Amino acid sequence: MSINVNGKAYEVPSALMDKSLALWLREDLLLTGTKIGCDIGVCGSCTVLVDNKALRSCKLKVKDAIGKNIITIEGMTQADGSLHPIQQAFVDCGAIQCGFCTPGMVLSTYALLLEKPNPTRAEARQAIKGNLCRCTGYQQIIDAIMSAAETMRLSEKTINKE
Repeated sequence: MSINVNGKAYEVPSALMDKSLALWLREDLLLTGTKIGCDIGVCGSCTVLVDNKALRSCKLKVKDAIGKNIITIEGMTQADGSLHPIQQAFVDCGAIQCGFCTPGMVLSTYALLLEKPNPTRAEARQAIKGNLCRCTGYQQIIDAIMSAAETMRLSEKTINKE
C-alpha cells in the first residue's frame, strides 16, 4: 500500500494505517512544513492537497490517503529551488508574519487556483475561510492570492505562446 507525496511513492506499513496523516507526514517523512495547530481540523494549519483538494491532514488517517496524491508545502518548490508563484506572492504582499498558518494558506490557495485560475476576491476569501491567521490579517492574504492568480495566468499565457 502506497501514498504518493510530492511526486514520490512511499510504501506504508499496515501498522501505520490508523496514524494521523499530519503526524505521518511530520514524523515519518520529516515534512515538518505541515503544521499541527489545533489538531481538531479547525485552524487549517495542517492543510495539504489530497488529489488537488485542500484537506485537513490532522483529521485524516494514513489509510484515507492510500493510493492518493498528496502535496505538502515542501512539494510547492520549483524545480530550480525557487519559490512557487503563490509563495512569492505571499512574500511580496506582506501576507506572512509568524508563518505558522502560511503553509495551509498557500495550499488552500493552490487548490483554489487549480480549480479557478481567475478567482474573484469573494472566491479567494471563501477558499481560505477554514484557514485561521492570528498575525497578518486577511487583506494581505487576499491580495497575495489575487497577485498569484495573475502571475500564474500570465505565466500560462507565455508558455502557451511558445
